[in-house]
Amino acid sequence: MKISEIAMNPNPLVQFIQKSPCDFTKDDIIRFIEHHEIKSLNFRYVAEDGRLKTLNFVISSSAHLNDILSFGERVDGSSLFSFMEAGSSDLYVIPRYRTAFLNPFNEEPSLEILCAFYNHQGEALASSPENILKKANTLFQQETGYTFKALGELEYYVNSKAKSIFPASDQKGYHESEPFAKFEGMRKEALQLVAQCGCKVKYGHSEVGNFSKGEEDFEQHEIEFLPCDPQDAADQLIIAKWVLRMLAEEQQVEISFAPKITVGKAGSGLHFHMLLEKDGKNIMLENNQLSDVSKRMISGILDFSAALTAFGNTIPTSYLRLVPHQEAPTNICWGDRNRSALVRVPLGWTTQKNMVADANPTILPQPLEEVQKQTVEFRAPDGSAQIHLTLAGLIMASLHGLKDEKALEKANALYVDGNIFLKENKEQQMRLKQLPASCFDSADALEAMRTAFEANGIFPKPVIDHTIKTLKAYDDKDLSERLYGKEEELRELVLRFIHCQ
Repeated sequence: MKISEIAMNPNPLVQFIQKSPCDFTKDDIIRFIEHHEIKSLNFRYVAEDGRLKTLNFVISSSAHLNDILSFGERVDGSSLFSFMEAGSSDLYVIPRYRTAFLNPFNEEPSLEILCAFYNHQGEALASSPENILKKANTLFQQETGYTFKALGELEYYVNSKAKSIFPASDQKGYHESEPFAKFEGMRKEALQLVAQCGCKVKYGHSEVGNFSKGEEDFEQHEIEFLPCDPQDAADQLIIAKWVLRMLAEEQQVEISFAPKITVGKAGSGLHFHMLLEKDGKNIMLENNQLSDVSKRMISGILDFSAALTAFGNTIPTSYLRLVPHQEAPTNICWGDRNRSALVRVPLGWTTQKNMVADANPTILPQPLEEVQKQTVEFRAPDGSAQIHLTLAGLIMASLHGLKDEKALEKANALYVDGNIFLKENKEQQMRLKQLPASCFDSADALEAMRTAFEANGIFPKPVIDHTIKTLKAYDDKDLSERLYGKEEELRELVLRFIHCQ
């Protein structure tokens, strides 16, 4: 990390240690804790349910601190993973030093560190979310020589008592500003805090969803991150959810990442952008056009997409969002700048025109720099997603596409030019396969493709079994039709899953 990058980094540990987080050592962490007289340390980790868990330590001596950071601690695995038996369930939680950050909410300073799970033999737990993602990423690099990077778009609603004299326009909240956007200040505070916690933030803004219901206002926002290692991408989404919920608790408002708050209004997604690098260079474009490598990657994701909903759309209300005309995908296809497609190729900087010079005519134009920002976006997942497993699945799908001899042919056949729901595209739409319409259907899709996920030991059999069993237990096949017009029952269903993951 360059000196200038360290100087501008908002993470206090980076400022003090003068290193990139990936280079943090145990001694660095101890030095930071001792210098700042930090009295407590918290281990954080994500188990089966996708939520952040906590183990608290009060530091009693230098030897005690060294012991914690050197050896981790024991936890009861059977309480964290339902498919572990109580008779042999002890696990280790081992700190990952690069994830250390100061808790921004505690008056008395405390340090937080994300952990990985290890079994009784000292081996990474095969079924833990962070290890499944690590295995997938390692396999991808070994098989392709490419570096996979990802980022998430975290959408959420803030629910509050209606009180403003500047009401927002219904479903017109995209990039709205104060005073019409009531919780812009809360979003900006969240951006600062997640950056201080080590997350790489791209930007934040208000989103389309704005509506009132009775005495409540519902306002939608989004925080988007920068491309990074998939494990870091998962970490920062988990931390951001925690920060937002802590802020909501402080301000006594409700935050929800649920895919659907009410029928007929914009739902919240958790879109994932992805890119591939070779020798540090983005290879998604070739001669300012989408590269064959990108198209192969897209083809693989489309092949796996129905089964990927088992990890990315995990509750019945997920399938109230995946309906036509709501900027959420239903058809398995891809397109350029196309928000009705399952995989979207966002607008890139390929015009070869100096837009900055045009916007600033009094400034002498500078030579255009090569811009390496192109990504592809998978738009199905929502806030119920098992983040690590979804990313691991996307990596496996991309690897499949890169190895599939027919990938380019498949990609060409599934390309859609323009909005798939327009009348002129009706014939093409009828030929496309559909995403699952329920958790039950999603489980069937995963069952049909489980061999691909279990290959090379990436997704252990118990994880696939448990996922299928959980999804089928909702018994939600044809749920949308069963609940059509039944507003009270729909509201009960939404409230049941309002705090997913």
